[in-house]
Amino acid sequence: MSEINNICDIVIFGGHGDLSLRKLIPALYHLFNDGYLGHGSRVIATTRQVISLEAHLGLVREKLQAFLKPGEFTEPRWALFSSQLEVVQVDLSDEESFGPLADMLNVYPERDRINYLSTAPSFFGSTCKAMHRWGLVTPQSRVVLEKPLGQNLATSKKINDEVALYFDEDKTYRIDHYLGKETVQNIMALRFSNMMFMPLWNNQNIDHVQITASESVGLEGRLAYYDDFGAMRDMIQNHLLQMLCLVAMEPPCSLEANSVRDEKVKVLRSLRQFTPEDVREKTVRARYTSGAIGTEAVKGYLEEDGVDPDNMTETFAAIRVDVDNWRWNGVPFYLRSGKRLPKRYTEIVIVFKEVPYTIFANKGRCISANSLVISLQPSESIKMKIMTKIPGLSEAMHLHEMKLELNMPENAPRTHEAYERLLLDVIRANPTLFMRRDEVEAAWRWADPILEAWAAGEVKLKNYSAGSDGPANAITMIERDGRSWHEE
Repeated sequence: MSEINNICDIVIFGGHGDLSLRKLIPALYHLFNDGYLGHGSRVIATTRQVISLEAHLGLVREKLQAFLKPGEFTEPRWALFSSQLEVVQVDLSDEESFGPLADMLNVYPERDRINYLSTAPSFFGSTCKAMHRWGLVTPQSRVVLEKPLGQNLATSKKINDEVALYFDEDKTYRIDHYLGKETVQNIMALRFSNMMFMPLWNNQNIDHVQITASESVGLEGRLAYYDDFGAMRDMIQNHLLQMLCLVAMEPPCSLEANSVRDEKVKVLRSLRQFTPEDVREKTVRARYTSGAIGTEAVKGYLEEDGVDPDNMTETFAAIRVDVDNWRWNGVPFYLRSGKRLPKRYTEIVIVFKEVPYTIFANKGRCISANSLVISLQPSESIKMKIMTKIPGLSEAMHLHEMKLELNMPENAPRTHEAYERLLLDVIRANPTLFMRRDEVEAAWRWADPILEAWAAGEVKLKNYSAGSDGPANAITMIERDGRSWHEE
């Protein structure tokens, strides 16, 4: 449904950065052309360099043509959207430079303002302070914080404290773009609107859960960021834990924002804390060496430009997580994420327990346990793997695995990108899909003992060849429990 009365000013700090040009501005282009962003709204990009509006429009046009899907960029749409674009020079390290931005925003002082901080977290506090000094934090102002929110609990608290001096919690939107994906949101629909799943969603019926985020790419020019964070901080502590929360949470009393987020916090607080012995037994960290992705030879991590040869950053991590509550006691959650793996995909696999006895030809055990596979990328889909009879006239009944696929029809409307949903929710002032401060801190409280043990050398940093399935000890970790990683 169109919402053309949504008129606001959207300020993107770091407006010429990769995230802005690759994701944010294309998402706003779609929202505007689909009628969710009112005519008269402004998208204001801040840049450190002086640039004319003409040059800014030329850059945005070029990037939209590069990043939109074929057929999505048209001249009529561009003509309308480009009329909403502005650019202003702002040096985030100099409060005095915010004057021209203040002049621009104060043309419409009563308008809703969305301030998207697409910058390094070290600028979050100073940017908010400068906005406050220039009178730009109004009752209609909201702020969006892009990850990472710190490197541990202490630094996360520091960032949140700095922002909280100027923006109340209900005006602060901590974004995790995975939560904007349709299939991730569909987890709640599957769980809480289908009676066939609701009574099965517990430790009596589910054997274990796997959550995998596999990337075939390497650093992609992100050395300055990735070198300080690694796979654990970049992926597991936020994206994968958020997906775990949606799988494991209890039914909220409603879809109101705090009802949903209250249940997610309960899951995070139920995560079993790691001892040094747990870290050694239940975690794996590794780094890719040279290899091949498909037919392309690629460098190892230490061979990437600018990497310190003494670097100890992990590009792969796998962890067994236990949730200590009545629903999930005894059901392990296996999380893994890595770079330079054979293919790019993200999925959640719910593996059910095997039937206790089989009457069929394969005596003693079922051919395979039922599983629910929720795929997030590269395409979004939901598959139920079940056992059915192999057609034929054999006297003995033999079984094989079949997939029931719950996918959008081919003639369905365009699938909206995650940032479209999340930016629209900020415009609507709906924080349901954003992380509350206590969520972020609960996640760090769980992750810190693992990171500290790794820093102390409790777990040796292994190697794996680029293009392989990751380090062998990640396979050993799950097979030690009598299970194996899901592979299509």
